[in-house]
Amino acid sequence: MEEGHEESGLDERSRDGGFSVASECFFLDHVGEVLLSRNPDGLSWKCLDSSDCEGATCLGIRNSENFETEIKFSDIYAVEFANFGLVHSPKSGLVHAKECFRERLLNTQEMHRFTVHGLQKSPKEPCLWKLAAFTFGHMDLQTCQSWMDHLNYFLIKEVERPRNLLVFVHPKSGKGNGSKVWETVSKIFIRAKVNTKVIVTERAGHAFDVMASIQNNELHSYDGIIAVGGDGFFNEIINGYLLSRLKVPLPPSPSDSFGSVQSRGSSSVPESEDAVHETDQKEHYPLLPDSVQEGMNFRTVNGSCEGIQDPDHPFSGERPRFGLIPAGSTDAIVICTTGARDPITSALHIILGRKLFLDAMQVVRWKAASTSTIEPFIRYAASFAGYGFYGDVISESEKYRWMGPKRYDYVGTKVFLKHRSYEAEVMFEEAEPENAKTSSPHKRSKTWPFRNTPKSEKILCRAKCSICNCKAEGNIVRTTPDSFPEKIRWCRTKGRFLSIGAAVMSNRNERAPDGLVVDAHLSDGFLHLILIKDCSRPKYLWHLTELAKKGGEPLNFEFVEYHKTRAFTFTSIGEESVWNLDGEIFEAHHLSAQVLRGLIPLFASGPEV
Repeated sequence: MEEGHEESGLDERSRDGGFSVASECFFLDHVGEVLLSRNPDGLSWKCLDSSDCEGATCLGIRNSENFETEIKFSDIYAVEFANFGLVHSPKSGLVHAKECFRERLLNTQEMHRFTVHGLQKSPKEPCLWKLAAFTFGHMDLQTCQSWMDHLNYFLIKEVERPRNLLVFVHPKSGKGNGSKVWETVSKIFIRAKVNTKVIVTERAGHAFDVMASIQNNELHSYDGIIAVGGDGFFNEIINGYLLSRLKVPLPPSPSDSFGSVQSRGSSSVPESEDAVHETDQKEHYPLLPDSVQEGMNFRTVNGSCEGIQDPDHPFSGERPRFGLIPAGSTDAIVICTTGARDPITSALHIILGRKLFLDAMQVVRWKAASTSTIEPFIRYAASFAGYGFYGDVISESEKYRWMGPKRYDYVGTKVFLKHRSYEAEVMFEEAEPENAKTSSPHKRSKTWPFRNTPKSEKILCRAKCSICNCKAEGNIVRTTPDSFPEKIRWCRTKGRFLSIGAAVMSNRNERAPDGLVVDAHLSDGFLHLILIKDCSRPKYLWHLTELAKKGGEPLNFEFVEYHKTRAFTFTSIGEESVWNLDGEIFEAHHLSAQVLRGLIPLFASGPEV
């Protein structure tokens, strides 16, 4: 291509001030001569000499016309100069029937080169991102340098991308390969020119202590906090950050303001007016303990009070974004937020600055045991809180950590055979759907079984989810009086339960491909309360079998109650289990929880369809 054409193509500007399409001939490594074009949103290229390429295969894709491919700027994470070197001819097997390029191109040539690093998505598995590198060669050094400068200019404009990260590595997470996982993905961060301060944890609670003690000015010097480990390790980091900084009204204790609600045995459906607690928000705030309502103060983790002039902004300064690179036993959070349990995919989500918001569950233990004094103790969960079966499994598995992830299968079988049930009382806020006035009564009921619920009604959480983005885009929506409907209905259920679970997200994982609740969303402001009432072993096994298969209906049983709620309380009666908070043990006799919508900014974009 003539030099004049090259300059006009690179320097033309569109009417809106941006660069118009620029084109230049390059040699693409292992492909041949291509026409490379810089478009407003990325690069595209196509093979030249299409008359010689009929019946040929280029990059493994058969075409009768020009072969063409592209990569968007949003999918490019680095552009680097590759020095003067070889540009190879098409790979063996990519050319057949006729020669695809001139005979002189079938030999390797030395020229100036630059490499564009990005990602490729598989059509069959769009959630799984693979590293892609495209090396372009040209005989003129200035041409390569000019294209590199323009590409780097576009990458700099991607303001959501991190430049400095604080990374915590759990060396013993999962199968004990946390350090190895970081060693693998760290090269991608280096290539993308992302600075990382790496802390390899040396003991349990190490990351929590660092996050709790780090000064805000140092914290704000990082664009994000990254965990290399499992769900429990992510939980540790989140709690270290939130507990010393977040001040919000606490959810109600089990004894707060509910004296008029009468127990109806194991049934949670209100049978009369006295079984429902309705409160007008103008008169009383049912989700605020009396001590908090006085002056509308906000209690921190140690129970102290501090007045806040603007309760809609509980953080001082912008919240850092969090990221998670999977190296754990289950990795449910990564699977739900990226769609793949793959360290490279997660690393690319972080480097490319993908962003979404996660709900979080604030869990308050009011009493550790029945004889304990009331003393609020707060923790946060990003994915799940479980009692009974879930608590027994996590508690018992601590004895078998040497087995790695296989301990959960072994201990799960043991706990199932013991078939323990626990008596408890659970109260929950009944969710009012937005279309409550127009919806039919049976659609408003949140108690299973839903009989023959059409699958079309289940809207799964995906990238650019309309449900998660419709209201709270980065704004924390808490279970506070200003976010309540005018009437709040509380229901009570009491009985013996094999398990009690509260899911913030679907919790999809390799053992439960659809998760606990297939249509749970990442940031819709709801918890999913699942109560498994005492039943026979065969029935419970049937439920677990449905949970473990794709397309199963684990909630469609008479002994299973499912409630979509914003808050709930729990009181243990008699023999007690423990709670499982994102894989961590949490003992509680009196407990309450509420959802905080959009609390956690995360480096992820959601599962691709």
